[in-house]
Amino acid sequence: MEYHPKRSLSNFIHEERNAVLSPTNISMEFLEEKRELDLQFSPAMPSSPLATMHKLMAPPSPESPWKLSPLQTPSPSLLYHCIASLHRHEGNIYSIAVSKGVAFTGSESNRIRVWRQPDGMETGYLKTNCGDVRAILAHGNMLFTSHKDHKIRLWNFTVSDSFRSEKVASLPRRSSFLFLPRTNTQQHKDCVSCMAYYHAEGLLYTGSHDKSVKAWRISDKECVDSFVAHEGNINAIVVNQDDGCVFTCSSDGSTKIWRRVYRENSHTLTMTLKLQPSPVNALALSTSFNHCFVYSGSSDGTINFWEKERVSCRFSHGGFLQGHRFAVLCLAAIEKWIFSGSEDTTIRIWRRDERGCYHECLAVLDGHRGPVRCLAACLEMEKVVMGFLVYSASLDQTFKVWRVKVLPDENMCFDYLDQTDSRTNITEYDISPVLSPASWEEKNLQDDCFYQ
Repeated sequence: MEYHPKRSLSNFIHEERNAVLSPTNISMEFLEEKRELDLQFSPAMPSSPLATMHKLMAPPSPESPWKLSPLQTPSPSLLYHCIASLHRHEGNIYSIAVSKGVAFTGSESNRIRVWRQPDGMETGYLKTNCGDVRAILAHGNMLFTSHKDHKIRLWNFTVSDSFRSEKVASLPRRSSFLFLPRTNTQQHKDCVSCMAYYHAEGLLYTGSHDKSVKAWRISDKECVDSFVAHEGNINAIVVNQDDGCVFTCSSDGSTKIWRRVYRENSHTLTMTLKLQPSPVNALALSTSFNHCFVYSGSSDGTINFWEKERVSCRFSHGGFLQGHRFAVLCLAAIEKWIFSGSEDTTIRIWRRDERGCYHECLAVLDGHRGPVRCLAACLEMEKVVMGFLVYSASLDQTFKVWRVKVLPDENMCFDYLDQTDSRTNITEYDISPVLSPASWEEKNLQDDCFYQ
């Protein structure tokens, strides 16, 4: 069977519109197609002592919330479960940020919700006079939010017995409109879709659907540079905190690297990363042990990655991660761990090996019933067990909190030396297809914040 990775979710909905959603009533033809797709995506281990170990380490009773990663690989096992699933009738959630033990969510409403870690209990909110919060960024006790009026709002917040916040300023400042002759360069002319903060210089970078990037100096709330970066909507922006390089991606299918000119506020293009015409929706930067990787998620369902060369300092293409059925909409990275959310309703957790050239998918989180629009992750340690808290929001209008635990290598009591030579392609995991309602198909056509 020939697989077409560029098939969109709306086409998939159209093909399966008359299907019954219960997995027990899905047509045999669809299950056969799904099985063949699974076989294409992931080589995995055959039945082996590892499978026996999975059974031994499985939850002791059906009531246990923990799930063992269904992927059979010679890597440390991974356990996960959803510890909170929250639904509020305030429209779609577009953005998530985590800082100081709380998580922030921005949605179509004019309230930015605040959730306590790790239980996901609501602890407060920030109320604004303009909603549609497409981007949120938190650094320390500072919070940056973008709104429907194309402005960015700055907040200070404290978390103790109760959550408290104070609005500090709006960008551009009102005085910019009254006294500066270059008013037309101060404010974005379309949706501000993404933000990044360079800690060392106190610079806030904003990317917009007006195709431009602006740099704001937070100390005096001024726009110090503005430049057209792409030919299409800018969907994501990240900053390398080690050298200040700015990475942007766009619906025009490219990822670009910008460097600030020494002792100046202007920025110059140093490299363009482009492999296919598919729109690039998400970026993540991973740095560890003198390595630097940039990951880009595309509408064709792939995640491409580039590695920074030590001698030339240029980025060379290292390969791509394939597993998602539809567009990758969001990415997050913590050292060698990469988290991806997709239009196929799932979240995948990937791990990069020490050599940097090989990645494996350790888990597929499939609790949402709609495209995963945004996610955030933070490290959580418990004794010798490493773990993560993963926050995700979907077009099913739910906000979920996941706890993920990675069992250490010493817990693995089997010898895998002979298993790597006996790999065969088997079904990676059994997924229960969840088809989107017709309203998502309409949104797919109307919401240009996702696709062009």
